[in-house]
Amino acid sequence: MIFIDSADIKEVGEAVEMGLVRGCTTNPALLAKVGLEPKKVITELCQLVPGPVFYQLTARTRQEKQREALDFYNISPEKIVLKIPMTTENMALVTELSPEIPCAATAVFSGYQTLLAVEAGCTYVIPYVNRASKLLGDGLKLVREMLEIIRVSGKAVEIVAASIKSPDEAVAAFIAGAHHLTIPLAVLRGMGEHQFSQAAIAEFDRVQG
Repeated sequence: MIFIDSADIKEVGEAVEMGLVRGCTTNPALLAKVGLEPKKVITELCQLVPGPVFYQLTARTRQEKQREALDFYNISPEKIVLKIPMTTENMALVTELSPEIPCAATAVFSGYQTLLAVEAGCTYVIPYVNRASKLLGDGLKLVREMLEIIRVSGKAVEIVAASIKSPDEAVAAFIAGAHHLTIPLAVLRGMGEHQFSQAAIAEFDRVQG
């Protein structure tokens, strides 16, 4: 499944109109870029997107995170997934929220973090593929390791590959085992294009002309 990685209503609307995306992921940076009140943006996205809408918790204390989680989950219980940054403390929070509230561990960079997220009850785990390649050498190896951990656990946890910078990287992450890809609109547009496709289309046009 392909998700659009954006908090921009216009961008998300364009992606949804294509009929190619089923969900939307946001983060604090994307929401700040929009410059609107996050709750308003998430509410609009839930009305626009046919599938899950991911919102990342930003509160500092555990009690504040619990309140924020309930506040945003109640916007649209059938669609909201809470993105929770990967720390041991935050995974303890997941054990309190799941399974009633779907949670996604985000910024996962290792197998042991994946295992902890799976055991905590996360529905999704989110590796940053391109960033992991830069920092660790091979983001795709991380995806494969995460998939094997999930398989051995026997639990219904899905990988959402993020930090996808090109169509080729999107395909590589999918082949490595990601269940879902979350990509910017520019990458989505690029996935349907190829220079040889354009050349073939131009040839067809010449024949018809």
